[in-house]
Amino acid sequence: MGSFSFLGAFTGLPLPEKLSVAAHGLFIILFIFFVSARAVFSFTGFQLSPGKDDRPGPVLIDGKVVLNRWFKVCIACCLYVLLLQLGLLGYQLVLSDYSAIYLPLIQSLAWLVLVLSVYNCKVKASGTFPSLTRLWWAVSFGLCGSNLYVDTKGLIDESHRVNSHLIANCISVPPLVLLCVAALRGTTGIELFRDEESLREPLVVEEEEEPGCLKVTPYDDAGLCSLATLSWLDPLLAIGAKRPLELKDIPLLAPKDRSKTCYKILSSNWERLKAENPSEQPSLSLAICRSFWKEAVLNAVFAGLNTVVSYAGPYLINDFVDYLGGNITYPHEGYILAGVFLGAKLIETLTSRQWYVGVDILGMHVRSALTAMVYRKGLRLSSLARQCHTSGEIVNYMAVDVQRIGDYSWYLHDMWMLPLQIILALAILYKNVGIATLATLIATIISILVTIPLAKMQEEYQDKLMAAKDERMRKTSECLKNMRILKLQAWEDRYRLKLEEMRNVEFKWLRKSLYSQAFVTFIFWGSPIFVSVITFGTSILLGHKLTAGSVLSALATFRILQEPLRNFPDLVSMIAQTKVSIDRISGFLQEEDLQEDATLSIPRGLTSNAIEIKDGYFCWDPLASSPTLSEIQLQVERGMRVAVCGMVGSGKSSFLSCILGEIPKLSGEVRISGTSAYVPQSAWIQSGNIEENILFGSPMDKQKYKSVLHACSLKKDLELLAHGDQTIIGDRGINLSGGQKHRSKGCSLLEPSIKMLIYIYSMIPSVLWMHIQEANYSRSIY
Repeated sequence: MGSFSFLGAFTGLPLPEKLSVAAHGLFIILFIFFVSARAVFSFTGFQLSPGKDDRPGPVLIDGKVVLNRWFKVCIACCLYVLLLQLGLLGYQLVLSDYSAIYLPLIQSLAWLVLVLSVYNCKVKASGTFPSLTRLWWAVSFGLCGSNLYVDTKGLIDESHRVNSHLIANCISVPPLVLLCVAALRGTTGIELFRDEESLREPLVVEEEEEPGCLKVTPYDDAGLCSLATLSWLDPLLAIGAKRPLELKDIPLLAPKDRSKTCYKILSSNWERLKAENPSEQPSLSLAICRSFWKEAVLNAVFAGLNTVVSYAGPYLINDFVDYLGGNITYPHEGYILAGVFLGAKLIETLTSRQWYVGVDILGMHVRSALTAMVYRKGLRLSSLARQCHTSGEIVNYMAVDVQRIGDYSWYLHDMWMLPLQIILALAILYKNVGIATLATLIATIISILVTIPLAKMQEEYQDKLMAAKDERMRKTSECLKNMRILKLQAWEDRYRLKLEEMRNVEFKWLRKSLYSQAFVTFIFWGSPIFVSVITFGTSILLGHKLTAGSVLSALATFRILQEPLRNFPDLVSMIAQTKVSIDRISGFLQEEDLQEDATLSIPRGLTSNAIEIKDGYFCWDPLASSPTLSEIQLQVERGMRVAVCGMVGSGKSSFLSCILGEIPKLSGEVRISGTSAYVPQSAWIQSGNIEENILFGSPMDKQKYKSVLHACSLKKDLELLAHGDQTIIGDRGINLSGGQKHRSKGCSLLEPSIKMLIYIYSMIPSVLWMHIQEANYSRSIY
């Protein structure tokens, strides 16, 4: 091998092979020259004047690229010849026939360039192949034919014998014939279809919200190769490279990845766990595992494979060092070791990409499902449970706790991967340092055991921190809601000091939590050095001979083991924080719901009554000695108008709540016929204009819109406003009066048969009463 001369080997090649090597080499140089020149001119701003075939294809904006069979056949033929030349090159290397590697090496590079050139036509949606590519195909066909002719003539004359080049030429003839035909035709077969509707749109349009893309993400039906290489993202990245992405460019999530699907799966498993053991507290973590175990298992396969192949390098380093030192144990050992190193690194890269994408998707599924569960639970909370959980706490559940549980997917497999990595590391170390591996095991166990009390301490600190955060959020929310009273009473400084005091309490627990985490991190950042010193020191004391290969293998093992050991403090901290968050959300999900049988829905055709209450007993606190409302008898026929009047605190709000089913029913019966709508004492207003509040997400119907404006007596109000129904009402409707707020929201409640429930106190403004009298609601209740 040392006396081998590449120049001499090239000189000894037959003339046809010399021509093939020279031609393909020339084409590669020309391709690199043209690509480099185009990049330089593009950078300097100089515009080339490309030929007809080299002009870039149309930019895909409002259309789609369709590949016909002809283009697919062309790119398949190029890939076929490339793989054939790579196989021939590998065969010659195994045989150590270095004089015969010229042609397959140059042709492998040439066909790799051709594959990239053809794929670039797809990216640019070009209608014709580049001129250089077509000429290259034609020359390759001619060279292959001439080589095949010379080899066949030699076989007839018995001056040549069958070799790998002859077989390769015979096999590559059919795809080269097709590529020669493609070179003569010139067309790629790529078609660009544009949306005809978009061509008819005016150039200048009014600004309005653009609808999102209606196509489902390509990830849903991507093939194995596309998933492995993440090429399903290429169309979106190609659009983003040409112009900024817009909402219509982003595809929809696959049905299995949507929040609705994830919520149904998790909710069904949660309810099943509650039904299995009604007397025991159900486990939210078990429900999550049952819901998303398939994704977790698939990620575990990639994580385990990634862990195993990452130790192939340290395991074979000693053999590689021995080979470099001249100790060859079997033929072609160097090539085999290099191939194993390359293959292990490729597998490690592919599995790590799939692993990271998988944990992101798993975390998204968990977050979306838990967020939906917490939100729907907040809508169904009973009055007693609602007093224990403010809106600020519920927001914390969705913004902090759910996010933390979703992020735990990154640490999910570390619990079993760390023991696996330690076992593999000990096996490699035992091969290199012998019995000194026991010292490594003892040092590793000591490093892990030190963090156990710190983990318990961190869990306690995290629990106290979240409790302090909830308390501060509750008080801050109350201050913001009652800011007018604080301003009028000049209590700003007093409550500011209270909030700062609660913030200091929260900061105290945060400081303790971070200090403990920093201490654990300090221990494990030094643990790899500590373990390596203990290992080598014990090996020297025991008289074990350390070679260069064994030391390098041990150091490489320590380097790989260093990352999981350093990440162990984060794992301990994440487990503690996630456990606290799961316990908080689990406790919230087990709170009491509103009574499902508080009201009975009666079909409209069976009764003429809209509302009927018989012997109703209701109480906000079921444990109270006396009910809030007792012996309620009510019968409201459809079409009646009823006003509920009474002194302050007489139970008007509780009476309407029992009709809505929000107050616990002790006994009696509440029947509702038809649908109902409810206007609370404080109108719920969206930030935006009046029209958006009236429509409330419904499509615009001009005739219906005018009728509801008349029914709610809003026409006079809109005439007084400068911009009519396009007037911005400000945050929480600050620009509207109380009556205008109620009537604006009343417009969106005109569909139900029982149309409005309004509190009427002992003293009611005369203007609002006049609007109530003027409002023309059929079958309404006041």
